[in-house]
Amino acid sequence: MRSLGRWLLWLLLAGAALQLFFLARIALMAVVDPQSTAFQRSEAWRIAVKSARRDGDWRWRQQWVDGGQISPHLWRAVVASEDAGFFQHRGIEWEAIQQARQKNERRQELAERRAAQNPDRPAREAKVVGGSTITQQLAKNLLLSGERTLLRKGQELVLSLMLELVLDKRRILEIYLNSVEWGEGVFGAEAAAQRYFNKPASRLTAYEAARLAVMLPSPKFFETRPGSAYLARRAGTIAARMGEVRLP
Repeated sequence: MRSLGRWLLWLLLAGAALQLFFLARIALMAVVDPQSTAFQRSEAWRIAVKSARRDGDWRWRQQWVDGGQISPHLWRAVVASEDAGFFQHRGIEWEAIQQARQKNERRQELAERRAAQNPDRPAREAKVVGGSTITQQLAKNLLLSGERTLLRKGQELVLSLMLELVLDKRRILEIYLNSVEWGEGVFGAEAAAQRYFNKPASRLTAYEAARLAVMLPSPKFFETRPGSAYLARRAGTIAARMGEVRLP
């Protein structure tokens, strides 16, 4: 028992040290722009391996710009599309997480019923619906791996609270806009504006910003479908909602 207690103590100390490390990293981001995220490094490795197999077909676009060099239209569009309550909540919307969990359970039950009714057809995994805020998305992309476990999800929630405690909303959104994925090897608002509209992020129109915001849940999918009717329709809806977003 004494050995077990010592082991548990070391485990708790290691966990506390890890949280202090994460807190220090986040505090540094208040004054230093992060050069890359955990997700970007993972993608860079994947694309490098892929390009090596295709004789050097390498593509990577990323450029950090200050928040003032990103069109206010894009700030509003991303909030309207991804997290309408961003400026009101404290990083986590518990009600949205609960609703997402219930929706995922219903989808899983439906998928299981369909599989039972059609045993000869290959079963398809139910699509998982997320309830993540912009802060949670940033926490996950900045510092965590892409694995889906309860432990990683719990760490994501802790990091989200740290981000909201140490950084203000504008800084959180500035880092998010500069690091989020907008296609394969396309990261940040400046790279996205150049990739899709051949102009700097500061000159994006309201509709262009809305189109970029709509891409965020599935950037690689929409990158190959620029003429998507859904993309155009949804962009129109987001453009209409942008007027309701008040930036700090």
